[in-house]
Amino acid sequence: MPDIIGLVLWPIKWVVELILVAFHWLFTQMGLDPAAGITWVLAIVGLTVVVRAALIPIFVRQIKNQRRMLEIAPQLKKIQDKYKGKKDQFSREAMSRETMELYKKTGTNPLSSCLPLLLQMPVFFSLFQVLNGAQSGKAGVGPLNETLALQFGNATLFGVAPLHQSFQGAMNSHPPQVAVMIIAAVMVILMTGSQFLTQLQIVSKNMSPETKASPQFKQQRILLYLLPFVFLFSGFAFPLGVMFYWLTSNLWTMGQQFLVIRNMPTPGSDAAKAREARLAKKGKLVQADGSTVLTVEEQPKKQQPTQRVQPVSKTRAKKQAGK
Repeated sequence: MPDIIGLVLWPIKWVVELILVAFHWLFTQMGLDPAAGITWVLAIVGLTVVVRAALIPIFVRQIKNQRRMLEIAPQLKKIQDKYKGKKDQFSREAMSRETMELYKKTGTNPLSSCLPLLLQMPVFFSLFQVLNGAQSGKAGVGPLNETLALQFGNATLFGVAPLHQSFQGAMNSHPPQVAVMIIAAVMVILMTGSQFLTQLQIVSKNMSPETKASPQFKQQRILLYLLPFVFLFSGFAFPLGVMFYWLTSNLWTMGQQFLVIRNMPTPGSDAAKAREARLAKKGKLVQADGSTVLTVEEQPKKQQPTQRVQPVSKTRAKKQAGK
């Protein structure tokens, strides 16, 4: 039976190896040891930055879709109220059909909020497989040749923590690799903290009063406290190299979300009111579409053109005097 997952991930692994090797070469040219763990960690950070930068257009699309979802929320509620208490198959099909027609009419997609994460998962698992293969000195499917694979597989952070090792593996080894366990625990704390702050920014600052009164807000609150358990599992099972990708991605998300909430907040939210207050101090007003205009008081005053007085010749002055 063919390895379906391997076939699907093959092109992604090739690209992952290309970016890793390119950053590894760059940092080696800057004087870092090609076999050192820090060189490969920086290469993984570079890979993460490239992936997240490539996803920026999708993230912007996600933000716009979320705004449209908020705009159609009253219409969705009308459809739900229309079929409230009706559990027969005909009513369920009619409700589903009207909901899908509304989505199609407004160009919204309720699953788009998960798209950036879903697109990152193949990269995440490809890096996991590349690191696993490198551990045994096996050349990759792309530019990661046998020499580089050996360096990657044997790379250790600070000389004591192998990048291919996980908290679980370090705990079960003889003797236990305490350094790996400490680094993994610190990374789990950072991952959990960054994700918690990202969700907290959204829940506390970037939701309108209408959204806070909806079931969606309750789901966000639940996610706020459930996600740390996800990172506890990942920190226990995944190798350090993969965790560096996830940590860097979380920090990117936190910074990106901060900029979006500050500059493109949800209308009616606390963040939107704070932005309006900041712009008001600068003499700007926020329009309905989110753009800004200068107030009348702050607009530059147009200078009236000065009239130029033409000199009157002596002959013309005598004629005027004779009249």
